[in-house]
Amino acid sequence: MLAQAPAIDATAFKAVLGRFCSGVTVITALDDGEPVGFACQSFASLSIDPPLVSFFPAKTSSTWPRIRRAGRFCVNILADHQIDICRRLGRSGADKFAGVDWIASSNSSPLLTGALATIDCELHDEVDGGDHTIVIARVTGLNEHSDATPLLFYRADFGRLAAQ
Repeated sequence: MLAQAPAIDATAFKAVLGRFCSGVTVITALDDGEPVGFACQSFASLSIDPPLVSFFPAKTSSTWPRIRRAGRFCVNILADHQIDICRRLGRSGADKFAGVDWIASSNSSPLLTGALATIDCELHDEVDGGDHTIVIARVTGLNEHSDATPLLFYRADFGRLAAQ
């Protein structure tokens, strides 16, 4: 019989896991012709064969259901100069895409101008992940756009790689 794990304090959980540095992405799609998207630092490659990636939207997200409905989307890997775009697409409510430059990706999803790279995807599966959904997506296209440095997220704030 397994012993019951001790309760984990939410504040301590965030503080400890916030020490894991991650890149920042924006997941985008078209919903009835309207661009939709959200900032997401919980993103990872999952499998090479078949080519799969994963990300983890909050169950409270009002944008993920719209992207799910589209069935195909683009993962935009942000460069360090795109903090404002990340903040804009990380908020709720108003027209997030006002003033954001984009073109259609190969699957017609918004490809953000200035992104380091983009990954076109189709929804493959969803799994319950507590207060988040684990999204598994099949990669349908890949593009590298820039050699700029990535936008990083560390301890609840944005960062950049140090100059070498």
